[in-house]
Amino acid sequence: MPDVILRLSHDFDEAELHADTDRLERLLTDDFVSIGERGFVLNKEQWIARHGDFRLISCLTTDAHVRRYDRTAILHGAQRVEATWLGERMALSVRFSQVWVQQADTWLLASIQFSTLSAD
Repeated sequence: MPDVILRLSHDFDEAELHADTDRLERLLTDDFVSIGERGFVLNKEQWIARHGDFRLISCLTTDAHVRRYDRTAILHGAQRVEATWLGERMALSVRFSQVWVQQADTWLLASIQFSTLSAD
């Protein structure tokens, strides 16, 4: 089971890298919510629409661990991200949590939250 969640999380990252909004539409629950490292909250529609202004250049995930609770899985990890926002280049180091839920026979991403890592 953890391999399924790790694979789906990788698919999510790939969809983000390629701005594959169709794939994102299929991976996210209808009530998906993202909480950014500065506290911004985006719903599914806003998350997908942000690809008009946001471009992910690279994303390296490390220290990924999955815990499962019945039909819910929580993935924690760290990421080093390079992206552009409104054309301005940015680099982030974050810790993240993803909440995956099983609906029928499909696992979907219900929530993601980011916290900035210190520059130690």
